[in-house]
Amino acid sequence: MKLTSESWKNGAPIPVRCAFCKQDAKAHVALADNKNPQFAWSDLPAGTKSLVLTCHDPDVPSRADDVNKEGRSVPASLPRVEFTHWVLVDLDPTFAGISEGAFANGVIPRGKPGPEAALGTRHGLNNYTQWFEGDKDMSGRYFGYDGPCPPWNDEIVHHYHFTLYALDVERCPIDGVFTREDVKKAIAGHLLGEASIVGTYTLNPKLG
Repeated sequence: MKLTSESWKNGAPIPVRCAFCKQDAKAHVALADNKNPQFAWSDLPAGTKSLVLTCHDPDVPSRADDVNKEGRSVPASLPRVEFTHWVLVDLDPTFAGISEGAFANGVIPRGKPGPEAALGTRHGLNNYTQWFEGDKDMSGRYFGYDGPCPPWNDEIVHHYHFTLYALDVERCPIDGVFTREDVKKAIAGHLLGEASIVGTYTLNPKLG
């Protein structure tokens, strides 16, 4: 089972057009094009009836004390936690893949609608839902793909893991509004295989 992307090579930096934020000389960050990456898959396990695609960043600071603060930096030694950027279920395995920008194209304040999504799929919530909680301009339910926006003063480059899961059921056994954690539990008994690729991203001009 293979997962590939024409948007970047495995292990290389994710292009700015696929990020939520980009570097800005004056304000440190600005909103980017936020296009979902292109993906293609092959060599799916026999009996695959649907696919799930997720993305998470395991390099998120566990405390926000220094995040995006002038004159400070997020230390590399700080323990890290996961942040979900995408949960997509009910992908038809007969498709060759998905095109760049097919599910996300631009930042939508307060989030894209869901769970229903393009091509008969469904989107779960990503963690921008929690990140923007209490923000009068951006708070809302963020469904689907919203790309990288790591702290501009983080001392480490972040890694974004895109994982494709092959299932033995045509519909992911979950209903209503769901998260990546919900999906992982729901597919535990239906998993036939998985494949991943990784991209990196930083907003720290000292790192790239």
